[in-house]
Amino acid sequence: MAQIKYAGPRPYISQHGISYKNGKEDKYVYIQNAIELLKDIDHDYEYKKSYSSTISVKKLTQDKIDQILEQYEKDLKQKIDQEVQRYKEKISHEIEHIKTLKRISDIEKDVWIKNIKLMEDYRIQRAINKIYYFHCINDIKNIILKQNIKRIVTPFNERFWHILETLQGVLESDKRPIHTSIIEYTTNDDQRVIELDIAYHNYD
Repeated sequence: MAQIKYAGPRPYISQHGISYKNGKEDKYVYIQNAIELLKDIDHDYEYKKSYSSTISVKKLTQDKIDQILEQYEKDLKQKIDQEVQRYKEKISHEIEHIKTLKRISDIEKDVWIKNIKLMEDYRIQRAINKIYYFHCINDIKNIILKQNIKRIVTPFNERFWHILETLQGVLESDKRPIHTSIIEYTTNDDQRVIELDIAYHNYD
C-alpha cells in the first residue's frame, strides 16, 4: 500500500537539468487539514445548511488516515494502487516519447532520461500524496452535495484557502449547476476566517 510522506515542490526535468517550480507545493502539506475538515463536516444538518468550525488540526498517522478515508471508500487501497500504477506508466511513456524526439541529440536524450529516472521516486511520492489529497477532497464534495451544504467557514490560513479553492473547482465541475465563491473576513470576535459559499441553481 502506498504511504504518504513529504516529497517537495514540483520538479521541472529536461536535458538541461532539474529545477523546482515555486508555488507548486507538495499536496502532502494540505492532507492533514483536509482530513480534519472531512471529519468535522460529516454530520447531520437539521436546520441550516451551513458549516463553521475553528478546526484543531492534529497530526494523524498513516493508519488513521487510511481508516478515515476507508469509511467513505471501501476499496480505497485498490483505487490508490491502480492510480499509482497508472502514474508509473505515465513516466515510462515519457521516456519512450523522449527516445522518438528528433530535435535533440542522442546525448541530450540520454541526459534527459537519466534525469527522469533520478527523480522517479520523488515524482511518484508526490503523485501518491496528490492522489490521497484528491480522494479526501472528493469525499468532502460528496458530503457537501448529499447534505446540500451552502456555506463552509474555516480558519484563515494558506492551507485552508488552498483546500477551499480545490473544493470550489471540483464542485463547479460537477454535473449539477453549482456556483461558488470564496471570501475572507473578520468575525465579530476578531477571528479571520475564509468562507466558501455554494449556490445550487434550480435546486432551491
